[in-house]
Amino acid sequence: MSTPTDPRPPAPHAADSHDLIRVQGARVNNLKDVSVEIPKRRLTVFTGVSGSGKSSLVFGTIAAESQRLINETYSAFVQGFMPTLARPEVDVLEGLTTAIIVDQERMGANSRSTVGTATDANAMLRIVFSRLGEPSAGPSFHYSFNVPAGACPRCEGMGNVTDFDLTQLYDENKSLAEGALTIPGYSMDGWYGRIYMGSGFLDPDKPLRDYTETELHDLLRKEATRIKVDNINVTYEGLIPRIQKSFLSKDREALQPHIRAFVDRAVIFTTCPECGGSRLNEAARSSRIGGINIADACAMQISDLAEWVRGLDSPSVAPLLATLQRTLDSFVEIGLGYLSLDRPSGTLSGGEAQRTKMVRHLGSSLTDVTYVFDEPTSGLHPHDIQRMNNLLLRLRDKGNTVLVVEHKPEMIVIADHVVDLGPGAGTAGGAVCFEGTVEGLRAGGTVTGRHLDDRAALKPSVRKPTGTLEIRGANANNLRDVDVDIPLGVLVVVTGVAGSGKSSLIHGSIPAGAGVVSIDQGAIRGSRRSNPATYTGLLDPIRKAFAKANGVKPALFSANSAGACPNCNGAGVVYTDLAMMAGVATTCEECEGKRFQASVLDHLFGGRDISEVLAMPVAEAEEFFGSGEARTPAAHAILKRLADVGLGYLSLGQPLTTLSGGERQRLKLATHMAADGGVYVLDEPTTGLHLADVEQLLGLLDRLVDSGKSVIVIEHHQAVMAHADWIIDLGPGAGHDGGRIVFEGTPADLVAARSTLTGEHLAAYVGATLAR
Repeated sequence: MSTPTDPRPPAPHAADSHDLIRVQGARVNNLKDVSVEIPKRRLTVFTGVSGSGKSSLVFGTIAAESQRLINETYSAFVQGFMPTLARPEVDVLEGLTTAIIVDQERMGANSRSTVGTATDANAMLRIVFSRLGEPSAGPSFHYSFNVPAGACPRCEGMGNVTDFDLTQLYDENKSLAEGALTIPGYSMDGWYGRIYMGSGFLDPDKPLRDYTETELHDLLRKEATRIKVDNINVTYEGLIPRIQKSFLSKDREALQPHIRAFVDRAVIFTTCPECGGSRLNEAARSSRIGGINIADACAMQISDLAEWVRGLDSPSVAPLLATLQRTLDSFVEIGLGYLSLDRPSGTLSGGEAQRTKMVRHLGSSLTDVTYVFDEPTSGLHPHDIQRMNNLLLRLRDKGNTVLVVEHKPEMIVIADHVVDLGPGAGTAGGAVCFEGTVEGLRAGGTVTGRHLDDRAALKPSVRKPTGTLEIRGANANNLRDVDVDIPLGVLVVVTGVAGSGKSSLIHGSIPAGAGVVSIDQGAIRGSRRSNPATYTGLLDPIRKAFAKANGVKPALFSANSAGACPNCNGAGVVYTDLAMMAGVATTCEECEGKRFQASVLDHLFGGRDISEVLAMPVAEAEEFFGSGEARTPAAHAILKRLADVGLGYLSLGQPLTTLSGGERQRLKLATHMAADGGVYVLDEPTTGLHLADVEQLLGLLDRLVDSGKSVIVIEHHQAVMAHADWIIDLGPGAGHDGGRIVFEGTPADLVAARSTLTGEHLAAYVGATLAR
């Protein structure tokens, strides 16, 4: 007897009801109670003008909470070694999955870190050589320049040795007592001076040119020796070993500017004569596979290395070779085939660093993961953006949720779902203006929707150069004896696919000096106490104005000086160390996060206290200091420059550590605009700029040129190319397929010729809208 079938469809499984990431009431930074529903296993792009709150929602809320929850699954002991993560300000966060953040933070500039060591490629290559190399140097660590077993003993695995220009260390016509030492921090009335003068090894009153050989050796190279000076036990050491320990063992970028300048003057780096710069000892260099040693392999362009590995055939390491092959192929696929494994990771651009991190995830077997990308098109030529789009879609199609913060329309159009934040920046932003499909965004009338199909037109006429900057025989990195005349007094755009040699030509070949002001996106050195007001020098005129109006000293109006709240030392937050548990940062109860003593806030200027002024966005402060009783011309001039570069939404007291790469570059640009440099070099200034803001940047570049400056911009953004007076296009490809100039001339000529990849893309751009 047959049982009747139930006509109703089966009830959905409870496990299938979690297909959304739900955010309710997010209030991180400028977000105003934001609530969104993000579909899982889809590609969602977050758009909006710079400062609208995209990063606060994606990184500061969703990714931050995901990471915090994962950290809580570890034991208290393990958590003790992890960074402190406070719960983001949000009412509800549901449906989170493990978040993998692939950001544009530059990789550490440690000179021992290379592309090979930062990925797993080096480790795998070392094992291959330890098994197949003839003669073998031993286990795999014998092929590593970062351990004594494999490092060259002469340069200790650094690849170069240091020599010193002695004329930069001392003035030989003076005695020690007369201040012969010219090293920063080595004055004779300081502690070092007392050690050298009172050591007994040197005559403090004899000019250094009259020193005996022994005295000169003791001054420069004497090994560490315990002595007594003024009845205190101290260690005496020659100047050179002391400089090596105190200055050269540190990362160059971490040195104070005056010490960095001294090192650049006094220290000469030369390739190690023993290992020829390979960093490895004799045993590792002698071990070869088919005539190639591991240093040769790491120096190859990765696309060539991939071919070489493909030709190795050894059953004993077959699985390892297959994995290494996949890793190297991923580099090529992601558009980094022009790098080599021995390239120092600190020299990668933000976009290159981000794509290098991607290599590790492309081959991953993980699914149902949330990948979070910060402007993955940064540093990519339009030709390469298509490739990046395909990679993101591949990650999605494996069943992952892909969240992307992006401005480029070429990437926005591939989204399954778009969240547009705004409507403005800073306090004028922080709300969701649109949520839905790309077609809905186009029809929706938001700032992003209106500008999505914007196309800059070619200029009807271009400026005439006032002179030329000659570069002859440039051969840095992959450049091939390039000769080029860069026109001055006009807007020059240098373009070409990633890895074609743009930065090598401009940063590596333009003579230093010559009034050149180079402005990049690198981190601004400074603690969490540094902010736009301290960095630009704006705080000085503000403090003086407050001091003058109230008849007190200016130091009171600095949270890093006399005016600091005693409870939090002017930090605004109190850090509590909970031993092995994660520490906590809480807003200081005494000053309520304002950073100043209560008495300081009684002093007003223009009806505002100092904490209220530091909380102002640049645009509001520009108005405040521009007229009326608070008029302060010195402060107003700096604020106008900040507004000019599109930072009107930044608050004066926002910590520098929270700025994006593009914001940092524009902050540096605002600071340098007051300098008297004649040639400005900008590296991808459109990074982090919304389509609507690019117009403002073009206006700023025009104003710089019209004021008599020469502006050279390394850029991929087609609106900037179309706006140029002169284009220099490098290529035709990347790495050893690039390094040549494939076009010089006006944008109109480039479009007419269509002879290069850039020409083809620019022609399509100015002649059409994106395919809908």
